[in-house]
Amino acid sequence: MKTNKLTSGHGPGFERLMEPIGRRKFFFFGAAALSTVALVASGCKKSTTTPVITDPGVNLGSGDVGILNYAYALEQLEAAFYLQVAATPYSGMSAAELQILNDIRDHEVAHRDFFKSALGAMAIQNLEVNFTAINFSSRASVLGTAKAFEDLGVSAYNGAGKLIADPGYLLLAGKIVSVEARHAATIRDLLNSRSADFAGDDVIDANGLDKARTPSEVLAIAGPFIKTKLNASNLPTT
Repeated sequence: MKTNKLTSGHGPGFERLMEPIGRRKFFFFGAAALSTVALVASGCKKSTTTPVITDPGVNLGSGDVGILNYAYALEQLEAAFYLQVAATPYSGMSAAELQILNDIRDHEVAHRDFFKSALGAMAIQNLEVNFTAINFSSRASVLGTAKAFEDLGVSAYNGAGKLIADPGYLLLAGKIVSVEARHAATIRDLLNSRSADFAGDDVIDANGLDKARTPSEVLAIAGPFIKTKLNASNLPTT
C-alpha cells in the first residue's frame, strides 16, 4: 500500500482536515473569514484615526475680570501700533504730527500697563499682532488705521460700560474712554483739519451720542490685526 506523502507523518485528524470542503461548509467558512477581515480592518481604522483638537484660544475670563482683559487686549493692540509708528515714522511726518503721535503712544502704553498691573496674575498673555495690512511708510495708511483703532476703542468702552459690575472699574473705564475720544478727534483733525469730521455722523448718532459696540462686534473688527486667538465666550452679555 502506497503512503500518501501529504498525510505521512501526521495524525488521523490531519486526514479529516484535508477532506474536500462541501458547498455549504465553503460558504460558512468564507463568510466567517470575511467577517473577521472586516472586524480587523475596522479596528485598524479606529486605532489610526487622529482626533481633531480645536484650539479654543486665550480665554479672557468672565465677569469684571473678563471685561478688564478684553480692554487690556485692545490696549495691547493700540500700544503696539503706536510703538511701531514711532519706530518707523511715515514719509513727510511733521514735527507736530510726531509729537501728537508720540503723546498718543505714551497714553496707550500707560493704559496697557495699567490693565496688566490691575489684573495681576489674572491678566492674559502678551498678544501677537498682525500689521501686514498697514503701510507704515504711508501717512494715509497710518492715520487711517489710527482713526479706525481710536473710533473702535471708544465704541468698545461705550459698549462694555454696562457690563461692568464694580463701580470703581466703571469709573476708571469712563476716564479712559474720554482720553480715547480725544485721540479719535485729534486723529480726525490731522486727516482733515478743515472739516467737522472730528465728530462725524459715522461715530455720533442723532442724539449726539457716541456709538457703542458689543465685545463680539469689536473683536470681529479687531481680529485681523490680532494674531493670537482670543476666546470671549465667557464674557458677560448683560
